[in-house]
Amino acid sequence: MSQFDIIKNTVQINEVNVSLGKTPLKYYTEFLYNRVYTNVVYSKSSEDILGRFYGEFMSYSGGDGQTLGIVLTPRHITDLFCDLLEVSSDDRVIDPVCGTGGFLVSAMHHMLEQTAEDDVSKRNSIKKDQIYGIEIHNYMFTISTTNMILRGDGKSNLENADFLKLNPSEIQLKGCNVGMLNPPYSQGSSKNPDLYEISFTEHLLDSLVEGGRAAVIVPQSSMTGKTNVEKEIKRSILKKHTLEGVITLNKDTFYNFGVNPCIAVFTTGIPHDKNKKCKFINFKDDGYKVAKHIGLIETPQAKDKKQYLLDVCFDCLWQNKSTENGSLKIQNHAEKKALPVIP
Repeated sequence: MSQFDIIKNTVQINEVNVSLGKTPLKYYTEFLYNRVYTNVVYSKSSEDILGRFYGEFMSYSGGDGQTLGIVLTPRHITDLFCDLLEVSSDDRVIDPVCGTGGFLVSAMHHMLEQTAEDDVSKRNSIKKDQIYGIEIHNYMFTISTTNMILRGDGKSNLENADFLKLNPSEIQLKGCNVGMLNPPYSQGSSKNPDLYEISFTEHLLDSLVEGGRAAVIVPQSSMTGKTNVEKEIKRSILKKHTLEGVITLNKDTFYNFGVNPCIAVFTTGIPHDKNKKCKFINFKDDGYKVAKHIGLIETPQAKDKKQYLLDVCFDCLWQNKSTENGSLKIQNHAEKKALPVIP
């Protein structure tokens, strides 16, 4: 609540304005209620509205989060995570670097969609017991908490803490079997190896129960990182967990940040079999493009491209052959070496 004290303590917005006939605070509140709040609550959308507000506001400020490595995840990616991990109404989902709560909003949306409207007990369980988030930055934590309150609680399982300082074994006791992660980018170095994106990845995987599912979106450089520390972390991951595949994404996914991202999908608690074939999928042309003065927009082809991607992932089209359909190319591990994940 301390993050909101500025609203209570700012004199100018709490005194009646003659031209408005009311306090600016009441004017703003009515405007937001009618134009925004009702859309958030009643639209039943997986859109992270507050995240979009935050990103827009930051684009006009002196600091847009880049120095902290903060890159908010677009809605089509948070929804894609839910589809890739086949999130169900019985899952327990954790995002240990939850930011404004985009992954948690999408996960809760997908879980509720699979639950009957009249199953009040189950819907309450999803909101209060099956969504977990951790965020280190106070202002981000405030946004994510508010996000979950707007969508019907869920706030009780959000924690304002440093994920990397928490014991994975203790987090594992929460019973989370689905993990989603978009870690801070470009913060790691030889002096701070714990801040490498791959370090966050290992910490998440160690925090999930055996047989869990996890997806992370990181720069390609994180997957191909060649420092000795990063190589050792990757070896450690594969000794404990299974890499299912890597999906190379559109370079404009985070168009303001100059990042070439990819998604890595894992099964947790099961050592990687040296004979396993990983899937490496080129999904650079995903049907999204940057429009001038607007940002990243969805083209009419986006839904079909996404569906084909999911068909490829779940129908085993990658087995011992290459498949091409327009922009999507799939090759097995033995054939494609563009993203060498295993050192």
